[in-house]
Amino acid sequence: MRPCRALACTLGLLLLPLVARADDASYCAALGDLAWRYIATSAMDGASKPDLETRAAIAECEQGHFAVGIPILERKLRDNGITLPKRSTARAL
Repeated sequence: MRPCRALACTLGLLLLPLVARADDASYCAALGDLAWRYIATSAMDGASKPDLETRAAIAECEQGHFAVGIPILERKLRDNGITLPKRSTARAL
């Protein structure tokens, strides 16, 4: 393999986790937006808010704990008949 090609491959492998993490972040944010908009119940103050489990999952996403937040949000959205957004397939450079 040529040195330039080897360098490109090495950089690609090093950046792959960052690309995957960015994809997880945007997917988790999209799920959270849908959950906040469509899985809301009326609170005592008249505002509509998601339940505590949904809000906790959104908080996990905001803290970067995507592996925790994503499955909960996906389940909550599916249980409420909401179609999940497509997850980006741009994982490779």
